[in-house]
Amino acid sequence: MLGRKLGRSKQARVTLIDRNSTHLWKPLLHEVASGALDSRMAELDYRGQSARYGFEFLLGTLESVDKAKKTIQLAAIRDDRGKEVLAARNLSYDRLILAIGGVTADFGTPGVKEHSHFLDSLRQADQFHHYLLNEFLRVNQSIEDGNQTKLSLAIVGGGATGVELAAELIHSVSLLSIYGLPYLDQKHLKVCLVEADKRLLPALPERLSKSVAKKLKSLGVEVILNNPVSEVTENTLVLAEGEPIQADLIVWAAGVRAPDVVKEWGLQLRKNNQILVNPYLQTVSDESIYAIGDCAACRIDDERWVPPRAQSAHQMAKSLYRNIVRDYRLKAPKPFVYKDRGSLVSLSRFTAVGNFMQSKSLSMSLEGTAARWAYASLYRMHQRVLHGWWKMFLLLMVDKLNRVVKPRLKLH
Repeated sequence: MLGRKLGRSKQARVTLIDRNSTHLWKPLLHEVASGALDSRMAELDYRGQSARYGFEFLLGTLESVDKAKKTIQLAAIRDDRGKEVLAARNLSYDRLILAIGGVTADFGTPGVKEHSHFLDSLRQADQFHHYLLNEFLRVNQSIEDGNQTKLSLAIVGGGATGVELAAELIHSVSLLSIYGLPYLDQKHLKVCLVEADKRLLPALPERLSKSVAKKLKSLGVEVILNNPVSEVTENTLVLAEGEPIQADLIVWAAGVRAPDVVKEWGLQLRKNNQILVNPYLQTVSDESIYAIGDCAACRIDDERWVPPRAQSAHQMAKSLYRNIVRDYRLKAPKPFVYKDRGSLVSLSRFTAVGNFMQSKSLSMSLEGTAARWAYASLYRMHQRVLHGWWKMFLLLMVDKLNRVVKPRLKLH
């Protein structure tokens, strides 16, 4: 938005820096992990986007911030063999906007980093998908050889990512017989979803949370509530209560925090590494540095903070864009006000649930087909922001055609 408004007219030099050359909407990562989505069909190329919309793109990883000199340092870029492609670089700024997202929190649980898969990035989702395909092949062959083998998958975290991944895995296995793996079916699959809280999906009304748990159980997912994981060892979840859970693959999808690197930038943080910001999304440490999205800690009131959701990041970005434009027009900024629009959760092709917040006291719940349509529209609205209405409709048609000519499951 800043590129279109200020970059094209040369009112400002707008630079986007990212460690990846492409963008994928983060709520789609569970579909990439399960094979329901080919990431190459949904990626956006930053360089192509920059050429269209008036901003500059630089490939790089933010390493340090010098508030006094108003400079940042980007780490050196190396190829797969460790050869340096670009040396470390220093860049100056007038305004620095940190939108580095969040990563999954392990809460200091022993063994999580060593023995679990995460879905914080496209690389991690693709890596998990690779391991999953190998397990599909192994178990299918074992069953064909006459062994009573089961594929066991454990997911820690009953938020949207964990719930949606559990459903997508069930759906993926139901398609395997079409693509030459006829022996591995839902009877030979065990998916266990573990949540430390007393219910799934705390962002949804309790009635919908119970409905989701009931649907998952009907699909064969074992749902364990109110029982935190105390340790993760190789292929094993140790619970606070009860017997350990054995699993061929473990996915950790519990909690969100900002990356550890923010600790080195001299900014005031919350306990989960989130950067403290004022009502105008400026960091409390430096008014020329802003933070938005999962990495930002912004108060709603004295007791509540803006939750780490996609809608929060979108609202923050829109608010900050408007304030920067207002500043160029010599107008005073307006404080950011978070508005909870509700939440939508998809259980693959089986169903979806959600609620829309009309006001603090009024909400509308959706289930089934209506909720699935609403969920699908979220991604289309994301595409509209990136490409505009016309290109969004073209991409919709391309996706429809790809469903006809391409496999329904990515198996490579």
